[in-house]
Amino acid sequence: MNAAGEQDMTVFGAPWCPHCRRVKKFLAAHRVRYTFVNIDDDPQAVERLKELQDGGQVIPTVIYPDGSHEVNPSDEALARRIGLTLEADRSAYDLVIVGGGPAGLAAAIYAAREGIDAIVVDAGSMGGQAGITDKIDNYPGVPDGVSGGELAERFVAQARRYGVELVSAVSVTAVERDGDDLLTSLSSGQQLTSHAVIVATGSTYKRLDVPGEDDLIGAGVHFCATCDGPFYKGADEVVVIGGGNSALEEGLHLSEFAKKVKVLARSDLSASPVLQERVRSDPQFDIRTGVDIVELEGERGRFAAVVARDRDSGKVSRFPAAAAFVFIGLKPNNGFLGEDVERDAGGFLVTSPTMETSLGGVFAAGDVRSGSTKQLGSAVGDGIAALLMTRRYLEAHHHKAVTKTPAWK
Repeated sequence: MNAAGEQDMTVFGAPWCPHCRRVKKFLAAHRVRYTFVNIDDDPQAVERLKELQDGGQVIPTVIYPDGSHEVNPSDEALARRIGLTLEADRSAYDLVIVGGGPAGLAAAIYAAREGIDAIVVDAGSMGGQAGITDKIDNYPGVPDGVSGGELAERFVAQARRYGVELVSAVSVTAVERDGDDLLTSLSSGQQLTSHAVIVATGSTYKRLDVPGEDDLIGAGVHFCATCDGPFYKGADEVVVIGGGNSALEEGLHLSEFAKKVKVLARSDLSASPVLQERVRSDPQFDIRTGVDIVELEGERGRFAAVVARDRDSGKVSRFPAAAAFVFIGLKPNNGFLGEDVERDAGGFLVTSPTMETSLGGVFAAGDVRSGSTKQLGSAVGDGIAALLMTRRYLEAHHHKAVTKTPAWK
């Protein structure tokens, strides 16, 4: 039961069902409580499905708190049922912020304080990657640590308190010049006109896409050693998957906590020669190249081992460890911008010292920006800096007088 005494949602599904994983992921990202019933383990659940579906047994089936149900609901249907705002109130704003993670929400809070009329649009849930992080231990001012979900809720609550308009589960499909203004197209069909845009869409860690990965993220499977390495202080061994600069740099960071670091790479190491030499000469490291990851094994809901196959011999080996850190690359979430917007070799948005992209009036902040540190604290700072630069732009180009309220009041 939830705080209001209302029954939680129930999701009937199975581990092998991709749409069941989609529904679970959507509800978890939006911090919605639900009970998952695995029909493979519960014969009575199958009977309940037949009863609901007049003999059918299609999964996923979601039973809502009011007793109604839907079979394989879309993300949009789920969004409407949990009360997310899917449409903008108006068609014109001073500023459109694309992305509702820490950078976007920090920019939105400062926009409200500065008297800038802003809207935040996010393709998923407000809070970004921070919202699905198990625990955040390195955020200044939170000495006891905090769950990512709780911190994300605080960001959202603060933005709402300042009256910022938030639209979730709607993606941006294009940002284009429209005379002196910018036109932001949404997947819902709406188009928003604004004087400026801040792109704070973050980046996505490339996944292995192997069995076990989805269920173990945050429970022993991680994508950031700086964020989660300290949880494994004193561990006998952790596994690093990947052979590039990021993998070895993060592996060296992990070696400060774990006694041993096993590196598993699909081909030969591709990191710089200096990094390779440093790692190869360190007795804490065990390097295995030429292996494909087959599975991430779990035990009682936590990561237990990496299962890998040697590409030459075909031999399958199991590598038990306290955790697995995956570093096979980052993909910036900026495909909705035209190809003529300048990007670096990794696809991240190149910005001027004023944080403006090569598309006039469009600024970038956080993980999507070239040179960013991919850390929560710096994403917040990036969002604030981008907003202050946007304010200057609005004053200079659109004669937008804004209230200069001291941010610390």
